[in-house]
Amino acid sequence: MTSLLAAEERAPSPPSPVRGARAKNVIFLMMEGGPSHIDTFDPKPALERLHLQEFFRDGKTKSAMETGKRYYVRSPFRFVRAGLSGADMAENWSHLATVADDICFFRGCSVDSVNHPTALFQMNCGNRFGGDPAIGAWVTYGLGSENHDLPGFVVLPEVSYPQGGAANWGHGYLPARFQGTPLRPRGSPLLDLAPPDHVTATMQRKNLALLATLDAAHAAVHPGQDDLAARMSAYELAFRMQMEVPGVLDLSQETARTKELYGVGDPATDSFGRKCLLARRLVEQGVRFVQLYHGSWDSHDSIQRAHGTLVRAVDRPIAALLDDLKRRGLLESTLVVWCGEFGRTPDNGVRGGTAYGRDHNPNAMTIWLAGGGCNAGHTIGATDELGMTAVEGKAHVRDFHVTLLHLLGLDDNTLTFYHAGRFKQLSQFGGTVIDDLIA
Repeated sequence: MTSLLAAEERAPSPPSPVRGARAKNVIFLMMEGGPSHIDTFDPKPALERLHLQEFFRDGKTKSAMETGKRYYVRSPFRFVRAGLSGADMAENWSHLATVADDICFFRGCSVDSVNHPTALFQMNCGNRFGGDPAIGAWVTYGLGSENHDLPGFVVLPEVSYPQGGAANWGHGYLPARFQGTPLRPRGSPLLDLAPPDHVTATMQRKNLALLATLDAAHAAVHPGQDDLAARMSAYELAFRMQMEVPGVLDLSQETARTKELYGVGDPATDSFGRKCLLARRLVEQGVRFVQLYHGSWDSHDSIQRAHGTLVRAVDRPIAALLDDLKRRGLLESTLVVWCGEFGRTPDNGVRGGTAYGRDHNPNAMTIWLAGGGCNAGHTIGATDELGMTAVEGKAHVRDFHVTLLHLLGLDDNTLTFYHAGRFKQLSQFGGTVIDDLIA
């Protein structure tokens, strides 16, 4: 067994983490579909006077799915200043407002694509075209695992996977053991988690030993076949997970008060509340990177109804997650990220009616961080008066990725993997740490 699994270790070893890094784990809250910064955390009073004013956009502006006649759309939500930091929040973020001072808002990020699949790939993997390792894979490659009985990278998706599918949490050209492990939101979180009644642990252990002997013989004849080593490693992990996973996923171990805080049991918040509570439990057990999906925020029409429902579903669970992590002494070592794949425009096409929505916008978006050494209680960067383009503190998503790695003690320029004739990295070709996001 040792000789077989050693084949998977032939890949270049990642560098040691930088000393003094405060973040050890990541909880990545992915709002798939593109939440509107203008209707969540970046108020634009100028849109009040421009509401429904028509204008013509040429085809040169990379900002929306349509050109031609447009009209400006004000936000249907009133904004408030939350916390001692005075963070801007739409008033329907009533729970998140209570932990505003733990959050660092970043309004300067931009991406390259107006299309969901390519933008999701870029936010998750650094590459618009898929096939590269997800950021969770890079982090587990760089830092390793804290619990060898659980995957280092766990994904909590919706029933319907995001556009681009499982490639959003794939291992790319890294060894297969670094790919994300999705847990099903309904039914058994992992298929075949429990063995059949007639199969004992002793029988399983003997079967794995036999497989290891056969595969080791094959590996001796065909050295360098990392896929075989990865498969055996997965078999071994699956065997250990049968003992570990059921307890970790059992939310009945939590108090009624804790489940109530996360919104478990409330139809509006139950689904995402369970994900947030499970994310905290996974981090407690040493899972390095947990990514939660919630969608779809693709509100081309009726931004008030659509975003109102979406915010109501995640507001209470996210606030509970931050508060719970803080009370347990985990927030300082856990970096929490909230983002979508892009922002939205201050205008919409002339479609008639009053169900105003917004189009895709790669030039401006709001991302926020909490914990893990981020610059809590501050808002970094700014967009223009309409929210169309980042104008202060502007940084590309590759710089944001480099900054996340830096908070974890990883250097994007040395966290590389040799593939297809060159050393590759998450940022593709380098980036700059956004110092203002770091405390």
